[in-house]
Amino acid sequence: MKVIDMHCDTMKAILDGREVDKNINLKHNNLSVDIEKMKQGDYMLQVFAAYTNMQEGDSLVNCLRTIDLFHNEIKANKEDIGIVLSYNDILKNIEQNKMSALLSIEEGACCKGDLGLLRNFYRLGVRMMTLTWNYENELGFPNEIIDEKLVLDRGLKNKGFEFIEEMENLGIIIDVSHLSDAGFYDILNNTKKPFVASHSNARNICGHRRNMTDDMIKKLSDRGGVMGLNFYSYFLNNNVASDDISKIEDMIKHVKHIKNIAGIEVIGLGSDFDGIDCKVEIENSSKMQILAEKMKKEGFTENEIEHIFYKNVLNLFKEIL
Repeated sequence: MKVIDMHCDTMKAILDGREVDKNINLKHNNLSVDIEKMKQGDYMLQVFAAYTNMQEGDSLVNCLRTIDLFHNEIKANKEDIGIVLSYNDILKNIEQNKMSALLSIEEGACCKGDLGLLRNFYRLGVRMMTLTWNYENELGFPNEIIDEKLVLDRGLKNKGFEFIEEMENLGIIIDVSHLSDAGFYDILNNTKKPFVASHSNARNICGHRRNMTDDMIKKLSDRGGVMGLNFYSYFLNNNVASDDISKIEDMIKHVKHIKNIAGIEVIGLGSDFDGIDCKVEIENSSKMQILAEKMKKEGFTENEIEHIFYKNVLNLFKEIL
């Protein structure tokens, strides 16, 4: 079963790891994602996030450093993986028996509210972006606690509306993961193309604010968007502690619920590998086929699993890229 994963934080993990071990790389490492593990897991495409934390210095500089690492690592492994700038690049990589790498940004603050910087990120290969991470920025509000108040009712700022218009014009996929509830509806009501929640689950099954309500999931489905199943235990089960294991049975509960309320076409994968701090039953990217096997045992058809594992996201990429 081919795999498209809409979100991992491996590039930032490699960048951080180099402060301790300068030899850590994408080919082979002790992280959840590397070239060798992805091959074993039968990956078609991995979306690599250039994640930045606004509290760790200049977000623009840190994002550019991560993007530089991304390009260097993909180039170093060009026999196995190629960068995706358009849908045709995915097809070319398949023909050449290569995996694909798509570059995303996690934290729109790196653009500093400047559309020129957004366009430059597009020129550097960025094809997906979350407007926020866990902090308020120039574009809008996250689904986090700000000034002791859970912010779900404050959405995009004026700059945010400008950005989503330009993102649609450029062909940068809008990613609503981490965005407030109000921000989700601002995007829904002010865009035309499909968008994604690259690594978010169902709030009905696990009440964490990072997950999506049934209404959001239905609206995302109606738009032709896709949400990526997040492997973080806190987003899968209400009753876990941070050291509890992320279980496949919980993942399948989310998938069944989403399928029942919005159909199979809205479901994809968004592991959040190398960005989550819990043990995972699917230990790393080499083990992804375990999830497909469990889904079969739970009554999902081969066709349904194909749609979840890669076809739904591939169709969205075909439309937007």
